[in-house]
Amino acid sequence: MTRKAIFYHAGCPVCVAAEDRITEIIDRSRIDLEIVHLGDAPGRIDEAEAAGVRSVPALVVDGAALHINHGADLAALR
Repeated sequence: MTRKAIFYHAGCPVCVAAEDRITEIIDRSRIDLEIVHLGDAPGRIDEAEAAGVRSVPALVVDGAALHINHGADLAALR
């Protein structure tokens, strides 16, 4: 069974560093990882917020948000 994860970020240096680490450690044979750059896809900010994301970078796995570091509040991306 493949699990779903979404990594939300805004393209800032903190987010890019986190994306690099996440893509290194996630086993793509077990986890379907989607990377969403909210600067490029602002229409998905509401989706991220509904999933519990309050700041980016954040990883949502099985509906639970994990805030990795603080790059930007979602409110700043609106």
